[in-house]
Amino acid sequence: MPRNRDRGGGNRSSRPRPRPHKERSNKRGLAPESSPIAAVYEQTPRQVRAVERLLSGIGRPEPQPLVPDPFQIEALAAIESEDVLVTAPTGSGKTWIAREEIRRLLADGKKAWYTTPLKALTNSKYTEFGLEFGPENVGILTGDRKENTNAPLIVGTTEIYRNQLFDALREGFDVRTDFVILDEAHYLADEERGHVWEEAIILSPPRIRLLLLSATVGRADEFAKWIGDVRGTTVRVIKAGPRPVELRAAYLSSDLQLFPLFGSDGEYNRDLDRFAKQRSSGGFRRR
Repeated sequence: MPRNRDRGGGNRSSRPRPRPHKERSNKRGLAPESSPIAAVYEQTPRQVRAVERLLSGIGRPEPQPLVPDPFQIEALAAIESEDVLVTAPTGSGKTWIAREEIRRLLADGKKAWYTTPLKALTNSKYTEFGLEFGPENVGILTGDRKENTNAPLIVGTTEIYRNQLFDALREGFDVRTDFVILDEAHYLADEERGHVWEEAIILSPPRIRLLLLSATVGRADEFAKWIGDVRGTTVRVIKAGPRPVELRAAYLSSDLQLFPLFGSDGEYNRDLDRFAKQRSSGGFRRR
């Protein structure tokens, strides 16, 4: 008798034949949905009024001519001859100071560096400055991108700027810049990366003026004194007033109810506790 075996020695006739595609069927039903659906609770009139207060005034303001704040004017005047540390809340206009000084330097044929701690922020600033000063005047240097590196304005991560300072020391050349902005300067306090900002400040030649920007730097006067000691320069500390853009905090529940975190008295909103208790006692319903 002829043998009917495959290469592996198995008998083909003993294997189950696969069904044609049309004969296949899913005999096993789908499992019931296991995720519970949260019960929906109606908001009380007081909660509705609280949400209305939370959302009131939100929108786009009418365009108005820019009027610089006093701290911005002071910073621009000081930066012509001193290092400057600006500590101001987010939204106060710290970057405006950097842009105006960059504009003046480019008009004088000088060079500037704008450093940030994050690649995403660096890419954003590269796009922003390219639109404002012209793409031919702006380059970028990060671990991933290297474009137009001979431009008068370079946007890069702080690590790349620090590395250029090390290269200049080893090879005996000057870093090609007249002005450096260290955005998010509070990163100097970061446990893992803070040494990069420290080295960048220490190694920057005194001829290069520094503008340090931060919304959260602590002990600004002490920080400025250290910068002056290690660089042999004078450092002006400029602090902005209260936050110009109000922050409003809220909690959005899984069933899309919105609760302000703070009540009209500025204290914690106790309606959140009542809402959490109501949900825990009411349980869930299933489909």
